[in-house]
Amino acid sequence: MTVKPAGFELPLLSPTLFAPDTTNPYLAKAVELRDIFARDAIERDQQGGRPEEQVRLLKESGLVNLLIPREFGGIGERYSTAMRIVREFAKVDGSIGHLYGYHFSPLQNTVTASSDSYSAGILRRSAAGRWFWGNTTNSFSKSLFGRRESDGGAVLNGFRPFASGSHVADYLTVAWEDEETNQRSTAYIPPSREGITIADDWDGIGQRQTGSGKVFYKDVKIGADEILPERPRDAIALLTPMQQQSVLLNVFIGSAQGALIAARDYTITKSRPWIHSGVERHQDDPWIKRQYGELWIKVQAATALADRALTALDDAYAKGTNLTAEDRGKTTIAVASANVLAGRVALEVTSEIFEVMGARSAVRPYGFDRFWRNVRIHTLHNPAEYKTRNVGNWFLTGEFPEPGIFQ
Repeated sequence: MTVKPAGFELPLLSPTLFAPDTTNPYLAKAVELRDIFARDAIERDQQGGRPEEQVRLLKESGLVNLLIPREFGGIGERYSTAMRIVREFAKVDGSIGHLYGYHFSPLQNTVTASSDSYSAGILRRSAAGRWFWGNTTNSFSKSLFGRRESDGGAVLNGFRPFASGSHVADYLTVAWEDEETNQRSTAYIPPSREGITIADDWDGIGQRQTGSGKVFYKDVKIGADEILPERPRDAIALLTPMQQQSVLLNVFIGSAQGALIAARDYTITKSRPWIHSGVERHQDDPWIKRQYGELWIKVQAATALADRALTALDDAYAKGTNLTAEDRGKTTIAVASANVLAGRVALEVTSEIFEVMGARSAVRPYGFDRFWRNVRIHTLHNPAEYKTRNVGNWFLTGEFPEPGIFQ
């Protein structure tokens, strides 16, 4: 158990800073949950494990059904609302923001293919059961293979690394390569399926409760009726990478906002002026004022670019099957640009807050380091270099990047 310093209280998020539009009832509910998650966010981050209580609250709130269309029993909100909720959660708990955002990956893919009966059925069942989703897909690891059966099903053997959310999921999306043809297939299955072992062995420096470890498959049977129909590679289907990248960039944004707000509260209430500053209050030091001003400006800029990316994604999803390759390309550039700046700014902010708070802030019980650790581990799995090159190539040539998972 973490021992807190004498007189320590979790700093409250300043209500007017980076405040969401709470006239939207779903964002208002997210703020309520965010404040509940904040109460033990530091302890849970340090302990790791499964955020079972937090997932239970998400399911009870109905926010897990946010993007499922009303015709299937869901709420039918815009995609941007879900990502703004990711930000709210990431202000205090990057793991919950990550899990909530990734929960929508299989659902959003299914929404864009809901004209087939299998996808429609999955959406109805998920909405009725308020399922929380995890994944065992991993886009580039060739470690899980399937043998086709005569009845059209498959038997899986192998494992998947980086299986975020599998440890708290009601349902999983799984992808594998055919052992003969190397063709990739995908299915939706319960994690209780015989032969599945969720190792829950994630031991990264950040995102400590995301369960992003290995899942093993030993002779796991997949029914023919569970395998997703092959989809045409049209523009709307190829938005999948944008969904995943938008989750990451909004975790960055929320983490940067939350770190800056928490640092401000600490500076005002606890920081002591440097011995040679010549001021009685730390916040009156011109150095501190200047550095906070720079951090605020950077976070504002990153947030504005992230908002633009969300508008582009809302517009793209609204077009559905009418989305063109050019539309998708423009969305790719918007998301990639926002992602690069969000990651860069989040790394700077979550590191530099210690300079403006002072030495006493850099102790484990305060937990300020979690913001940097969460951002750092995400940026390592999502290199900005290649996104920056894609944007630069488009700027010089007008050519959009080829569809790929890490655009």
